[in-house]
Amino acid sequence: MKKKIDLRSLCRISFLLMFVFLSFSCTQPSRQMYYEIRVYSISGSEQESAVDAFLKDAYIPALHRAGITEVGVFKPVEADTLDFGRLVYVFVPFRTIAQFTSLPDILAKDELYKDAGKAFIDAPYDNPPYGRLQCILLKAFEYMPEFAVPNYTNPASERIYELRSYESATEAKAAKKIEMFNQGGEMALFTKLQFNAVFYAQAIAGNEMPNLMYMTTFQDMKSHDEHWNAFRDAPEWKQISGMDEYKNTVSKAHVHLCHPADYSDF
Repeated sequence: MKKKIDLRSLCRISFLLMFVFLSFSCTQPSRQMYYEIRVYSISGSEQESAVDAFLKDAYIPALHRAGITEVGVFKPVEADTLDFGRLVYVFVPFRTIAQFTSLPDILAKDELYKDAGKAFIDAPYDNPPYGRLQCILLKAFEYMPEFAVPNYTNPASERIYELRSYESATEAKAAKKIEMFNQGGEMALFTKLQFNAVFYAQAIAGNEMPNLMYMTTFQDMKSHDEHWNAFRDAPEWKQISGMDEYKNTVSKAHVHLCHPADYSDF
């Protein structure tokens, strides 16, 4: 004899299952991307040409084959007498940390990469293609979990990509500065004023920790100056920066004004 279905019990079970599903879904954070910034220190035009050739003909095409379709390459502007002609920045985005850790093995098996980059990869010890290589690993901020590519049509040599690194005295102060960007509204103000940010992220490995890094972009230097003037004069910024909880969260700021290389993906 078949038992009758207890509709009230069935409804309770269905409601419970729906509640568990919704609770699980709502507590899952959006997936934040990881970024690597590679910084090549160079001593002159010969090393610059070697790095350019490697990135353009070997490294970036290999990353494209590995499924990383947008790679940024940036060089300090001529007006930056400290960094001009001495550094090359490479921005590489990763969907997951596993994609980051698996990349060296992928490159090691890529024959096209090894062949195109042979002169750079197998350069002699007494004539290296760069002075030093610094690698910084970053995790995207909660309020901008993925990077964005700006859309400019003017020559790359006119565009300004501003890379900033904010160091903090302690990890607690760094966490507060990150909160200031996210919940505090600093990032929202950048968006309102159309700073066209590429990313905002926290350094999880590097040599200037604890710190955060972000990159904003401008059509040209005139636009850069106008945007920053608007930011400094904004009532929102005066309110945020005046809050006691966010004071002394930055102990040192590094500002790098760059142009994208002509072979950069953006």
